[in-house]
Amino acid sequence: MSWLEKLLPPKIQPNDRGERRTVPEGLWFKCPACETVLYKTDLEHNINVCPKCSHHHKIGARARLDAFLDPEGRYEIGQEVLPVDALKFRDSKKYPERLKEALEATGETDALVVMGGAVHTIPVTVACFEFDFMGGSMGSVVGERFARGVGAAIEQKTPFVSFASSGGARMQEGLLSLMQMAKTNAALTHLAKARLPYISVLTDPTMGGVSAGFAFVGDIVIAEPGARIGFAGARVIENTVREKLPEDFQRSEFLLKKGALDMIVDRRELRAVIARSLAILQRQSADAVA
Repeated sequence: MSWLEKLLPPKIQPNDRGERRTVPEGLWFKCPACETVLYKTDLEHNINVCPKCSHHHKIGARARLDAFLDPEGRYEIGQEVLPVDALKFRDSKKYPERLKEALEATGETDALVVMGGAVHTIPVTVACFEFDFMGGSMGSVVGERFARGVGAAIEQKTPFVSFASSGGARMQEGLLSLMQMAKTNAALTHLAKARLPYISVLTDPTMGGVSAGFAFVGDIVIAEPGARIGFAGARVIENTVREKLPEDFQRSEFLLKKGALDMIVDRRELRAVIARSLAILQRQSADAVA
């Protein structure tokens, strides 16, 4: 024992050698907007919205659906539809390898989760993108699940709600991916003919073929605060037009000023706002919705 250890009171004696107390990883999260260090569990309980500055962090598809839908009576639609490598596509990796990596990272089999359920007891069918699955790219499975979700909404006579978060078409599926733009919009045409409401919610980011397709054809188009929404990226546009774009270009606040959106809604208020909107669209009383 060193002379310093002899002088230390018993209560602050160092631990036995070889013992190190470490803080488990992933307990804390630093908000990139306000730099506040947040306890991860508190952030999750706040639906991944910073309680200090209200910055909207990304959220997984199932976590979003858990926060949005009533707990009772949920059922998944189209989960049996799985991707195939029809084009035998390969970039730096084979397409099946990328699918396997995305599955291991997210636990999902593709980038869209569709569920039936209710929001404030109003029956609804919801499609929600998982951005962490290959950037939320829209391939054949996304289009098929979306179309099946719309079909289920028509069959059950429920409104349809989509939460978009995507980088656009999935390049590994080529033209098969681009065809999903027409397929999803055609499905929504049948929904409109059935006189059922469609609410589109745009989250960060909503880009490419998704923004050019079903994202902007909702009866009501809502965006989360600060969401990036557009077709091509801002740098691509700047290099094309050779002009400096506004600082808030392609952000939801900019699009609202230009009339491209109906409203911007905080994620924590989306459940109540959408339930009230659906009640009004279906000529029901909205008084019971909190």
